[in-house]
Amino acid sequence: MVLYLLRNQIIGVFFNLKEKQTIETVLKKYSSKVKVSLKNNFEINSITFDHFEMAILAFKKEQVVELYVRKNETDNWKLLKKYPFTAFSGTMGPKLKNGDKQIPEGIYKMEYLNPNSSYHLSIKVNYPNTFDKEKANLEQRTDLGGDIMIHGKSVTIGCIPVGDDTIEEIFVLASKAKNVNFPIIIAPHDFRTNKLFPQIETISWEKELYTSISKELANFKI
Repeated sequence: MVLYLLRNQIIGVFFNLKEKQTIETVLKKYSSKVKVSLKNNFEINSITFDHFEMAILAFKKEQVVELYVRKNETDNWKLLKKYPFTAFSGTMGPKLKNGDKQIPEGIYKMEYLNPNSSYHLSIKVNYPNTFDKEKANLEQRTDLGGDIMIHGKSVTIGCIPVGDDTIEEIFVLASKAKNVNFPIIIAPHDFRTNKLFPQIETISWEKELYTSISKELANFKI
């Protein structure tokens, strides 16, 4: 009987340690800290912490994430904060198949928030998008891969890691943003400062891709 009770206690402790988080428990844990950390950033832009839309820009060459906010869709985007990548994989050029370790390039959206990520917290990017699928169909590529995240820690095989403190900030903001499926634009480099498009030997449609990304980036003033 003693061994039985002891075993049940051990099992109970194990499952308590493995208890799943929710978005609500993450917000309860980090919201106050994030609000204090970003207080000046919001005040400088004359935007309140409780009412904003957001967008994320990610640049592979610069290895930086830029977070933009605005009051509503009629307002101009304003740079809230920049965050460095904490690791990088792949090269310039879009993701084409599962296992190529490429960070995608394109105009994406936030798909969902993952409070139980293996990399602390994560935000799902909706790769592959319609454009990715159309090009794959034309080239008869079938296994495009997926599960592309912006996440914590400092390891990656095709995602965008930004460290634990940073993902806490971005995760909290993403949960509060009024535009739920906010834009996530991933570019080989910042076309606002360098208008030259990379030449990618593995594809023939890089000009089409980069033209669309460049036009979208023009909405975000430096």
